Amino acid sequence: QAQLVESGGGPVQAGDSLKLSCVASGGAFINYGMAWFRQAPGQEREVVATIGRNGRTTYYADSVKGRFTISRDNAELTVYLQMSSLRPEDSAVYYCAATRIPNLVDRGKDSGNTNYYFYWGQGTQVTVSS
Repeated sequence: QAQLVESGGGPVQAGDSLKLSCVASGGAFINYGMAWFRQAPGQEREVVATIGRNGRTTYYADSVKGRFTISRDNAELTVYLQMSSLRPEDSAVYYCAATRIPNLVDRGKDSGNTNYYFYWGQGTQVTVSS
Protein backbone atom coordinates (compact mmCIF):
# COMPACT_ATOMS: atom_id res chain seq x y z
CA GLN A 1 0.00 0.00 0.00
CA ALA A 2 1.44 3.33 -1.07
CA GLN A 3 2.11 6.14 1.35
CA LEU A 4 2.46 9.65 0.00
CA VAL A 5 4.06 12.63 1.71
CA GLU A 6 3.86 16.11 0.23
CA SER A 7 6.17 19.01 0.95
CA GLY A 8 7.09 22.41 -0.42
CA GLY A 9 4.01 24.44 0.38
CA GLY A 10 4.05 27.80 2.11
CA PRO A 11 3.11 31.47 1.85
CA VAL A 12 4.12 33.32 -1.31
CA GLN A 13 3.30 36.51 -3.16
CA ALA A 14 1.29 36.69 -6.35
CA GLY A 15 3.54 36.10 -9.32
CA ASP A 16 5.96 33.93 -7.36
CA SER A 17 6.90 30.34 -8.10
CA LEU A 18 6.77 27.31 -5.85
CA LYS A 19 7.65 23.65 -6.31
CA LEU A 20 5.78 20.92 -4.51
CA SER A 21 7.14 17.42 -4.02
CA CYS A 22 5.43 14.16 -3.18
CA VAL A 23 7.49 11.18 -2.11
CA ALA A 24 5.98 7.72 -2.30
CA SER A 25 6.79 4.65 -0.26
CA GLY A 26 5.33 1.24 0.40
CA GLY A 27 4.25 0.48 -3.14
CA ALA A 28 5.43 0.04 -6.70
CA PHE A 29 5.63 3.68 -7.69
CA ILE A 30 6.28 2.89 -11.34
CA ASN A 31 2.87 1.23 -11.53
CA TYR A 32 0.95 4.27 -10.31
CA GLY A 33 -0.53 7.09 -12.25
CA MET A 34 -0.08 10.21 -10.16
CA ALA A 35 -1.96 13.45 -9.73
CA TRP A 36 -2.10 16.70 -7.84
CA PHE A 37 -5.39 17.96 -6.50
CA ARG A 38 -6.22 21.02 -4.46
CA GLN A 39 -8.98 22.06 -2.12
CA ALA A 40 -9.76 25.57 -0.96
CA PRO A 41 -11.93 26.23 2.10
CA GLY A 42 -15.58 25.59 1.37
CA GLN A 43 -14.87 24.18 -2.06
CA GLU A 44 -14.70 20.71 -3.53
CA ARG A 45 -11.39 19.03 -4.19
CA GLU A 46 -10.38 19.65 -7.78
CA VAL A 47 -7.76 18.20 -10.04
CA VAL A 48 -4.75 20.30 -10.88
CA ALA A 49 -2.72 17.91 -13.04
CA THR A 50 -2.23 14.22 -13.71
CA ILE A 51 0.67 12.25 -15.11
CA GLY A 52 1.08 8.77 -16.53
CA ARG A 53 3.38 6.10 -15.21
CA ASN A 54 6.20 6.89 -17.61
CA GLY A 55 5.85 10.63 -17.24
CA ARG A 56 5.29 11.26 -20.93
CA THR A 57 1.55 11.91 -20.80
CA THR A 58 0.04 14.67 -18.72
CA TYR A 59 -3.24 16.46 -18.20
CA TYR A 60 -3.80 19.95 -16.77
CA ALA A 61 -6.85 21.75 -15.55
CA ASP A 62 -7.57 24.79 -17.67
CA SER A 63 -7.01 27.08 -14.70
CA VAL A 64 -3.34 26.09 -14.40
CA LYS A 65 -2.42 25.26 -17.98
CA GLY A 66 0.70 27.12 -19.02
CA ARG A 67 1.60 28.02 -15.43
CA PHE A 68 2.01 24.65 -13.69
CA THR A 69 4.09 21.64 -14.69
CA ILE A 70 3.73 18.14 -13.32
CA SER A 71 6.65 15.75 -13.56
CA ARG A 72 7.91 12.61 -11.92
CA ASP A 73 11.18 10.89 -11.15
CA ASN A 74 10.53 7.17 -10.87
CA ALA A 75 14.03 6.51 -9.58
CA GLU A 76 13.41 8.93 -6.72
CA LEU A 77 9.78 7.80 -6.21
CA THR A 78 8.75 11.42 -6.42
CA VAL A 79 6.20 13.47 -8.30
CA TYR A 80 6.57 17.24 -8.57
CA LEU A 81 4.35 20.21 -9.24
CA GLN A 82 6.20 23.29 -10.43
CA MET A 83 3.93 26.29 -10.01
CA SER A 84 4.66 29.64 -11.63
CA SER A 85 2.85 32.95 -11.89
CA LEU A 86 0.89 32.09 -8.80
CA ARG A 87 -2.39 33.85 -8.15
CA PRO A 88 -4.40 34.32 -4.96
CA GLU A 89 -7.01 31.93 -6.35
CA ASP A 90 -4.35 29.20 -6.37
CA SER A 91 -4.40 29.24 -2.56
CA ALA A 92 -5.48 25.82 -1.29
CA VAL A 93 -4.31 22.64 0.33
CA TYR A 94 -2.54 20.64 -2.36
CA TYR A 95 -2.81 16.86 -2.29
CA CYS A 96 -0.81 14.21 -4.05
CA ALA A 97 -2.70 11.09 -5.13
CA ALA A 98 -1.97 7.76 -6.79
CA THR A 99 -4.04 5.42 -8.91
CA ARG A 100 -3.44 1.89 -10.13
CA ILE A 101 -5.83 2.27 -13.04
CA PRO A 102 -3.69 1.73 -16.14
CA ASN A 103 -3.29 4.69 -18.46
CA LEU A 104 -5.86 6.76 -16.62
CA VAL A 105 -4.15 9.96 -17.77
CA ASP A 106 -5.09 9.08 -21.36
CA ARG A 107 -8.69 9.84 -20.45
CA GLY A 108 -7.86 13.51 -20.13
CA LYS A 109 -10.31 15.40 -17.96
CA ASP A 110 -11.76 12.16 -16.63
CA SER A 111 -8.36 11.36 -15.11
CA GLY A 112 -9.13 14.03 -12.55
CA ASN A 113 -11.98 12.12 -10.95
CA THR A 114 -11.10 11.69 -7.28
CA ASN A 115 -12.87 8.33 -7.18
CA TYR A 116 -10.09 6.80 -9.27
CA TYR A 117 -7.38 7.56 -6.74
CA PHE A 118 -6.84 5.12 -3.92
CA TYR A 119 -3.89 6.67 -2.13
CA TRP A 120 -3.67 10.21 -0.85
CA GLY A 121 -1.14 12.33 0.96
CA GLN A 122 -1.93 14.53 3.92
CA GLY A 123 -1.71 17.75 1.92
CA THR A 124 0.46 20.83 1.94
CA GLN A 125 -0.88 24.37 2.25
CA VAL A 126 -0.16 26.95 -0.42
CA THR A 127 -1.17 30.53 0.34
CA VAL A 128 -0.79 33.22 -2.30
CA SER A 129 -1.21 36.81 -1.21
CA SER A 130 -1.83 39.71 -3.54
